[in-house]
Amino acid sequence: MKSYAVYRNIRKRAVIFGLPVSLFAVQMCALIASLLIVIFSFSMLTILVALVINVLLYVCLSRLQGLMQFLQFASAFPSLISTKQNTGISYDHD
Repeated sequence: MKSYAVYRNIRKRAVIFGLPVSLFAVQMCALIASLLIVIFSFSMLTILVALVINVLLYVCLSRLQGLMQFLQFASAFPSLISTKQNTGISYDHD
């Protein structure tokens, strides 16, 4: 029988343009904000500054993502959840 990976595990490792989904969302929010600034200001300098800021943000986020791989925190939830009741009886024989 075929075995399939759990969807949430696939979602944790999802990468868009080299960034995890959460950091990609930060990048897209910054990009939309800079596009709004460019639309309402008619300066070539503003366009160049927005471009440089977005490129720097992308580089910083990609480096941060690389550093976060080394800082693996333990999960807040256990890996196995059981509904089996604990009776308090131990079957260990010493």
